[in-house]
Amino acid sequence: MNMSNESILVILLVGIVAGWLAGKVVRGTGFGLIGDLVVGVAGAFVAAWLFPRFGVQLGTSILSEILASAVGAIILLVIVRLIRGGGRV
Repeated sequence: MNMSNESILVILLVGIVAGWLAGKVVRGTGFGLIGDLVVGVAGAFVAAWLFPRFGVQLGTSILSEILASAVGAIILLVIVRLIRGGGRV
C-alpha cells in the first residue's frame, strides 16, 4: 500500500471525526474524548488498509471515508472493550 502525505493527512482528519462518532456509538469505553480520537485515527488506518483487501467500496466522497473510518474505529473500540471488560459487550 503506497500512501502520499496528503492521503495520510486525510486519514488523520477523517479518523478524528470517526473517533468522535465511534465514541458516541460505543458508549462506556472509558477512554474519554482524546482516547476515542486516537482509536478513531487507528480505525481510519484499519479501514484504509482492510476495506480494499475485502473489496469493500463505500463511495468516493469524504462522507463515505468518515463512515468507513467510523466502522473501523467501532470495531477497534468493541475489541478493546471486550478485552478490558472481561468479555462483556
